[in-house]
Amino acid sequence: HPSPNTPNTTEAMKFTAAVSFMLAGSAVAFAPSLNSQSRGTALNMAEDGEIKPLRIGTRGSPLALAQAYETRERLMANFPEMNEEGAIEICVMKTQGDMILDKSLMELGGKGLFTKELDTALLGNEVDICVHSMKDVPTWLPEGTVLPCNFPREDTNDAFIHKDGSVKRIEDLPDHSVIG
Repeated sequence: HPSPNTPNTTEAMKFTAAVSFMLAGSAVAFAPSLNSQSRGTALNMAEDGEIKPLRIGTRGSPLALAQAYETRERLMANFPEMNEEGAIEICVMKTQGDMILDKSLMELGGKGLFTKELDTALLGNEVDICVHSMKDVPTWLPEGTVLPCNFPREDTNDAFIHKDGSVKRIEDLPDHSVIG
């Protein structure tokens, strides 16, 4: 049975916000707990009044780190109290997808390989929010997480290249064309 310090189901629910973002149109996700939202401040306070840092869980890839630092910058810009020394901590984690490099994603179970360890840390209260690239987020989220918001998406500067240059726009491709 739960101890007196165990949060109820609503308080234990973590939110993951999908955040579409400036880096090649990728998206990230972050997940504040209800606990920190209910205090009217972005800072997370321990019962003894000590300020606990907002812990951002992320992978260690250059893209993931850039997205985590962008998330931190945006939080600091919108919540002045987050500018205090030690208010935000970036927690870098290795995922199964980072460690197993000799097999395809499909052989190992698909997209969740890059998010599972982060989501487990989030639900286990080891981190307060997670930053994910949307390309890595599985269609079905782990129970207890949601994706409630997005950063504005920037121009991805994608390129369309046709083998002989006769087609200049995707809209002009013949029906049943294969893109890949």
